[in-house]
Amino acid sequence: MDSTRVTEHPTSFERPQTGADPADPRGALLHTPATPRDAGTDPAGVSEHTQPGSEQTAEPDTHRPRPVAEGIPAQPGGAPAEAGQVAGQERRTGQAPSPGRPTPMRRDGDRLRFVGAATRRIARGMDLDEIVMGLCRATVPTFADAILVYLREPLPVGDERPTGPLVLRLRRTDRIPAERDTEGGFMPPVQPEPTELDAVGSELCEVRPGSALAEVLRGVRPVFTDAPAAEAALPELLGDNGDFVVPPGQRAILAPLRGRRRVIGAALFLRRPERIAFEADDLLVAAQLATHSALGIDKAVLYGREAYIADELQRTMLPENLPRCTGVRLASRYLPAAETARVGGDWYDAIPLPGSRVALVVGDVMGHSMTSAAIMGQLRTTAQTLAGLDLPPQEVLHHLDEQAQRLGSDRMATCLYAVYDPVAHRITIANAGHPPPVLLHLGGRAEVLRVPPGAPIGVGGVDFEAVELDAPAGATLLLYTDGLVESRLRDVWTGIEQLRERLAATAQLTGPDHPPPLEALCDEVLDMLGPGDRDDDIALLAARFDGIAPSDVAYWYLEPEDAAPGRARRLARRALVRWGLEELTDSVELLVSEVVTNAVRYASRPVTLRLLRTDVLRCEVGDDVPQLPRLRQARATDEGGRGLYLVNRLARRWGATRLSTGKVVWFELNSG
Repeated sequence: MDSTRVTEHPTSFERPQTGADPADPRGALLHTPATPRDAGTDPAGVSEHTQPGSEQTAEPDTHRPRPVAEGIPAQPGGAPAEAGQVAGQERRTGQAPSPGRPTPMRRDGDRLRFVGAATRRIARGMDLDEIVMGLCRATVPTFADAILVYLREPLPVGDERPTGPLVLRLRRTDRIPAERDTEGGFMPPVQPEPTELDAVGSELCEVRPGSALAEVLRGVRPVFTDAPAAEAALPELLGDNGDFVVPPGQRAILAPLRGRRRVIGAALFLRRPERIAFEADDLLVAAQLATHSALGIDKAVLYGREAYIADELQRTMLPENLPRCTGVRLASRYLPAAETARVGGDWYDAIPLPGSRVALVVGDVMGHSMTSAAIMGQLRTTAQTLAGLDLPPQEVLHHLDEQAQRLGSDRMATCLYAVYDPVAHRITIANAGHPPPVLLHLGGRAEVLRVPPGAPIGVGGVDFEAVELDAPAGATLLLYTDGLVESRLRDVWTGIEQLRERLAATAQLTGPDHPPPLEALCDEVLDMLGPGDRDDDIALLAARFDGIAPSDVAYWYLEPEDAAPGRARRLARRALVRWGLEELTDSVELLVSEVVTNAVRYASRPVTLRLLRTDVLRCEVGDDVPQLPRLRQARATDEGGRGLYLVNRLARRWGATRLSTGKVVWFELNSG
């Protein structure tokens, strides 16, 4: 064997015996026959594993089948020959090496190769179970016949200081399968299962301060269990079954698992009585396994906490429920990227605006990290604040660009901001480097809207342009992020064309007079993704334009004079009669009178009054005063201050929104 070759599976612990079938799975776990001393035997040669007074026969061992060990081969190197070894013969076999057979490697080198392969296997694990399983699979049966892994319950995260007592839970135990172990040796600690033991309540062990187990764990270094301190600690760790689990002598190693800050568990390595006992150098091997496992467990716990925080951050940054807006129906989807990069900066939003309008927003912060998710949250909050000021779409993008520059020079994002007016059946769109939206018309024609591309948010010093387009009733606007249309397998424009074709094909299924259901349409769009198309997270927002018919809208201007409230009551009464809503007359007249009275008291320009009939009756009163009214409790001696109290008591909903030219106070009443 080439001594420079490093393999993932180390060599066996001992070599097969003479007369044994090479395919016999017993491998290294068979006893080694001793050759009687003769003239060719070194009289001073004593095996380093031979117990004093033990006698061995030259007959091959006929023990039950055992698995082939994958670990440390027993190599003599330059050490003295063992008892029963003839000069020129191989150790353990009594046969001369075959011509061309590689020279046996030194034991220390084999230990190093085993530790290297085992640590690589442990390091491959990403979560807690994978790391613990990697330790068990790398150890059994290569280094030990069984292993018990105890971990702290609960495991501390990072610099977090545990507040409760130190409690260890049996996380996993692996051993040689029971069907290949008919002679016994040592018993499993709970039940004779081949590999794993379920963690149950009885597997908890509380480490009392000052106890023998606490002292062993504090010492950090692995110890043989026949040492006085470890021998006293085993009953505390294993319970009453400790005497049956652990074989006598140096056949068990107790290794504390210490992470970056504190002890997080312990591992118990066991060898059967018929197998060679552990040596002093095996303590170093156990120390390496324990150290790499503990650091891997720390890494897994930190990774799990980071993934949990990132998922929670991503979830809270997106709207839990879309608002119910007048004249438009909404649906959305969000798909994270691959499992290794599931946190991203894609977001969508729908924000109600004054005048029954709604702002539709979709954006994408560059990168996949918690930082991207955090920046996305800040930009989304900024967009909501700017939308509340009722700024034009291009102004919203301009302020988002300034905010991104304040967050950092490399904070880049794309965004598309659209405002839909159901009364005017128009939509105003501004774009900042985002893929263009697609409009699906009622007849089944899918159109990629021509909007100025603009520069991404964060570039700085760039003007954004808005366009106003028709938004006919029955049409569906689809806003999305580039993860839907771009991947390693296709460019963005190819993906946009495939999206347009998929929308048109879906619309053909429902006919020219009926648009496809909104939720089903979103699912159909996502079905266009192939196996290699999930390179990025995906945000999707679909808006079905229902609009408000002109016959359901009543609009007037009122001069800011004392007669304005009376005129507002008369106009509202006539509109209710025309719509067949006479039962709402008293409530509407009272509330309109109160709101208009407050508006004309401070306004310097004409006051607007608008009634909208949809599934509810909505009344909006606008003026040029930016101060928003506040609900307060009027005192018994006050002559006024009760108008908003009446609105709050009688209206289904009410609110006030500041505009660039003043404010709008609105309320809604059930029309049914």
